[in-house]
Amino acid sequence: MTLAKLGVVVLDCPDPRALAGFYAEVLGGTPVVEADGSGEWVELKVPGGPTLAFQESHGYVPPRWPGPDGAQQFHLDLDVEDLDAAEKGVLALGAKPLDAEDRTRTFRVYADPAGHPFCLCAG
Repeated sequence: MTLAKLGVVVLDCPDPRALAGFYAEVLGGTPVVEADGSGEWVELKVPGGPTLAFQESHGYVPPRWPGPDGAQQFHLDLDVEDLDAAEKGVLALGAKPLDAEDRTRTFRVYADPAGHPFCLCAG
């Protein structure tokens, strides 16, 4: 029995328009600001995927890469055809590498401009 259907995946951040723009460049789609124009909520309808929403969070503190004093809490896995090409693209858009040591794996870990971890995954 299914109790619910996944609606929107929401990411808190300090600048919803900027972060929606980053993911629009990575995944496609067009960011849409909520009708009131406040910019506190922006949605990105991802072609072939769920809607991502970006919500302004005052005092936002990004998750820390797993370690003794913090955890990533949540991350996105993004499938790509070419890891090297995708890596160049996300770095040019402002992503930061979080785990660049093992280049033989089928995934690489980055932080988006607001600090949310995400993985580029071969496949």
